[in-house]
Amino acid sequence: MQSFRPHALHGADRCWTETNCYIDLWIEILHALHLPPEAALGFAAAQDFEGDQFTFTKFPLEDLETLYGLKAQELAIYEAVEQHVLRQLARRRMCLVEVDAFFLPDTEGASYRREHAKTTIAPNRLDPARKRVEYFHNATYAVAEGKDFEGLFPPRQDDGRPSIWPYVEFTTLEPVRRSSAALRAIAWEVFAWHLTRRPAANPIRAFQDAAPEQIETLAGSEAAFQAYAFHNLRLLGANFELLGSGLAWLQTGDPRAELCRRIAETAKTAQFQLARTVVGRKLGDFAQTLDPAVEAWDQLFGAARARDAA
Repeated sequence: MQSFRPHALHGADRCWTETNCYIDLWIEILHALHLPPEAALGFAAAQDFEGDQFTFTKFPLEDLETLYGLKAQELAIYEAVEQHVLRQLARRRMCLVEVDAFFLPDTEGASYRREHAKTTIAPNRLDPARKRVEYFHNATYAVAEGKDFEGLFPPRQDDGRPSIWPYVEFTTLEPVRRSSAALRAIAWEVFAWHLTRRPAANPIRAFQDAAPEQIETLAGSEAAFQAYAFHNLRLLGANFELLGSGLAWLQTGDPRAELCRRIAETAKTAQFQLARTVVGRKLGDFAQTLDPAVEAWDQLFGAARARDAA
């Protein structure tokens, strides 16, 4: 564990050091396999505003297989979750298990022993007899033991079944090792496909229009503010910072990467502005704070439209 170092996409120099549990987990799994996660970040181009939040984007499983040869799919759970995990680990496969962050020590200061929240971990070493699990989660590699272990894995009913079946995926850990040139060639095609999936209209402008009314409900509630900021400004900003990193990996000096960075930075500024707005209970010019991101999105995907029409 002492040798674990998070990927540069989770570095301290990032505008957003984490995105969401699923993306961050896969970044570190790919990193542990010595694969560049930047090659698979094209999915971020398709993010939309869903009316109450920005899209909770994920690595599409088909992209992981196309780029790296990793086969991932849902795992049907019919007995103790830890038994499934142990069986898959023995086959050199890794499970991605939906758990309650209340029992994850790496979330201390946030969810740990404070609030129940759904998240996903990837157990790497598991010892049910000792009630100990080493796991990847977000940008960390951590350990849960004792009561925390018991909380992560559902309690048994009288018939030995869990009280609830969690969602679990599993992935092979034997990738196809490609040359940098070969991987980039495939990644170009994957990025191009996701660019065609971009929203028809600017989603940040749609958020600008919806935000004033939605923010009125946040006044005086720190929990409501945190949830709203995460599902909107963090998901937006981190998503486009990742897209920019992917574009920069594909081609050094790609001007589109700078447009993505502008969206990420503007979302961060808007989050601070939103906090002041909620505390002061004055809406002010919050929506206008997002103007640079709106313009950057138009420029970013205006260029994509021009290429599509060519």
